[in-house]
Amino acid sequence: MILCLFLGTAMAQLHIIPQPVELYKGEGSFLITEKTRINATKDADTQKLVHYLKNKISEISGYHLKDAKSPSKNAIVFSQTAPTSLGKEGYELEINPEKITVKYNSREGAFYGVQTLLQMLPMIRNNAPLIVQSVQIKDYPRYKWRGMMLDVSRHFYSIEAIKQTLDMLAFYKVNTFQWHLCDNEGWRLEIKKYPKLTETGAWRMEIPKARIYQKDTVPTGEKYLYGGYYTQEQAKDIVAYAKERNITVIPEIEMPGHSGAALAAYPQFSCNGKAQKTPNSILHHTNEYRDSFNLEYCAGKDETFTFLENILKEVMEIFPSEYIHIGGDEVDKLHWETCTLCQARMKKENLKDTHELQSYFIKRMEKFLTKHHRKLLGWDEILEGGLAPSATVMSWRGEKGGIAAAKMGHNVVMSPSNPLYFIRHQDRSEIGKYWAPKFSINTLEAVYGYNPNSDKLSPEQQKYVLGTQFAVWTEFMSSVLHYEYMIYPRMQAFAEMAWTPLENKNFDDFVKRLNAYHFDEWKLKGINFYPKYYDKTAY
Repeated sequence: MILCLFLGTAMAQLHIIPQPVELYKGEGSFLITEKTRINATKDADTQKLVHYLKNKISEISGYHLKDAKSPSKNAIVFSQTAPTSLGKEGYELEINPEKITVKYNSREGAFYGVQTLLQMLPMIRNNAPLIVQSVQIKDYPRYKWRGMMLDVSRHFYSIEAIKQTLDMLAFYKVNTFQWHLCDNEGWRLEIKKYPKLTETGAWRMEIPKARIYQKDTVPTGEKYLYGGYYTQEQAKDIVAYAKERNITVIPEIEMPGHSGAALAAYPQFSCNGKAQKTPNSILHHTNEYRDSFNLEYCAGKDETFTFLENILKEVMEIFPSEYIHIGGDEVDKLHWETCTLCQARMKKENLKDTHELQSYFIKRMEKFLTKHHRKLLGWDEILEGGLAPSATVMSWRGEKGGIAAAKMGHNVVMSPSNPLYFIRHQDRSEIGKYWAPKFSINTLEAVYGYNPNSDKLSPEQQKYVLGTQFAVWTEFMSSVLHYEYMIYPRMQAFAEMAWTPLENKNFDDFVKRLNAYHFDEWKLKGINFYPKYYDKTAY
């Protein structure tokens, strides 16, 4: 049973995001000094976490903490003694004037206990004493899936930028990073069997001041080559970096649609085999664009499936995640309707329309992934024509697809574009500005107030809702500064929505906590957050 929080002074002072399940302020405080020691078991996972904590404390204080052989005073103690009811991500944090104790069941719980502790310290070095308020916290997440999707196809982001994002996700207890590695406008992952995917598909010719994909600064009106990709070693580095921060990286390899860049590299896997360049923004969202490019793989060619299976074999060598996301959204079936091979496939497999042909495509890929002990994840369009037997649905067109899938007994991740697409405006005053499309206005309060558990699902059906995820599509975000502006502080609102019990949430208090600590620390770190709620005079 969840105990009520003391919502007064203690919560205002402790400013932890996401809000813990139980939090009690104690008397006094603990002072971290150069003489503070760390006591922990010697297993590899715990020692990695100890090393991580030592580095963080060193960064903000200059102190180089040493190990203690046994629990003692003036120590940070790691103890694998938390109640099993807290689950693997739950933890207890006890701080008194003598010591700090992190109790946990698994490395994940220990890591989140450390993140809560770090939120009680400065984010960057300021040479102030490291005074930590005495407190008792018991905490665990509402949902096991708390995710972010980042599109690196429309705009490419450096390894450094992605690691900075992973650091922020970890700090706010978000545990899944879906990496949208390919789309019409760019293929971003090295595939050794098919080098043209990055030699050709990773690059496109762009023009300044295009309808979308704008560069922030373009000195001339000349076309420019845009692109980039990650080597397999770089991708493995991201996976390892994320794992140390309790984040699972899920690769997304789009199929059968959104595949214009791949088909620029290997046009033989389209229906008509016509050569093309990697699509750019010049004709985007026009009939000419649709007519000029092949954007979907041919479902009638067995060679298509061999091509994709070979790609996924290399992808699975890089990414050990339980799930592989195969996209499945917005498939333009125009070419399938006139392709003799696709029509022959439909006749052979007794498929009545191209929706069922898409379902055939998805089910065939699911069989391949299942054979390799992975699970298929796709956008809610994979419901069309019949859902693959063990597929998990990511519901983006509202909750309708997720509700339907859950009622069928399939796992679901809720990611409705309203309010969880962070490409969209944050305030009505921004309507008409070039940096985001219209559609919904996804305010901070709307993100915070979202509830993934639809009342259209019974309690039994709600068990299929694994959690929730926000999406960052980057058509308009050509720089890290713009990207930061669009996701902070909506990421933090999302984090609290996905972690904290409904009865513990309060939007006004959330904004107070942002102002009591997070906004100021971000400013010191140079993070370009959306400033509407930054108001030191009000809090």
